[in-house]
Amino acid sequence: MKNLPTFLMLTCVMAIWGFNVSIIKVLVGNFSPITITSLRILTAGITVFLILFLLKKLRSPSRKELIYILFAGLLNVVAHHAFLSIGLTETSATNGGLILGAGPLLTAIFSTVILKNRPTFIQVFGFLLGGTGVTFIVLSGGEGVSSLSMGDFYVFLSILAQALSFILISKASKTMDARLLTGYMLVWGAVILFVISLIVEPRGLAELTNAPGSVWLLFFVSAILATGVGHMVYNASISRVGPAEASIFLNLNTFFALAGSALFLGEVITVSHLLGLVLIVSGVLFGSGALEQILSKRKHKAQTM
Repeated sequence: MKNLPTFLMLTCVMAIWGFNVSIIKVLVGNFSPITITSLRILTAGITVFLILFLLKKLRSPSRKELIYILFAGLLNVVAHHAFLSIGLTETSATNGGLILGAGPLLTAIFSTVILKNRPTFIQVFGFLLGGTGVTFIVLSGGEGVSSLSMGDFYVFLSILAQALSFILISKASKTMDARLLTGYMLVWGAVILFVISLIVEPRGLAELTNAPGSVWLLFFVSAILATGVGHMVYNASISRVGPAEASIFLNLNTFFALAGSALFLGEVITVSHLLGLVLIVSGVLFGSGALEQILSKRKHKAQTM
């Protein structure tokens, strides 16, 4: 399986991102949300550039690449995070989780329409399985699905922006190293978010001095490992396996976020959660194309024996 290393790295990134949800809950509980998000993403971008400097991978973007960076950064960093933070304050966790679970399917649709990448029947089945698994986990929280609100619309806009950004990243990575693209996107998006924070959270910077050292340790773990290295690996994976195939792994976020909440915040994992995990893993195997690669390899091996 030529893509197995990429699939394993994507799974590791999903685990890190899932656990990062618990860390972000701590951070936004101690700081102004948009202010700390902008600083976290800026720190991540600087981390990416430091790594690429050591790898001697730094270069200036061309005019065409710069356009991709500007729009992908606005979608992936600014719009996604801004709409998500606003939306989750105005809707239930259940509604938000279900809408976020539609991200891989939206990415697959955009990949088909814009990039002309036609998913196979098995992949479509995988996306539906993964979405069902997310639904099981989210609904097991006991809140139930509430009526639609403007918050739901904002959450949908956040996941729509992210899905579109994956398409731009896929196109831009044809000429630019996806890791370098990530660094430019993070720094550009963080600057815009910081400007927004100065307007909507004028006391955000003043509140930074109130947090203990342990919270700042979590900040750097989140910024460097989850946001910096995590986005480098994820965006590089998009250039290797495609936006739709990489996005199906995002369904694993839901379970790993739950596992992190159980480990660090004392929340309970139920049978419904485990059933959701089985469906999500099955969806990843089908939707990523991993199952088709395994079957193809076995068929080839049987023919050569």
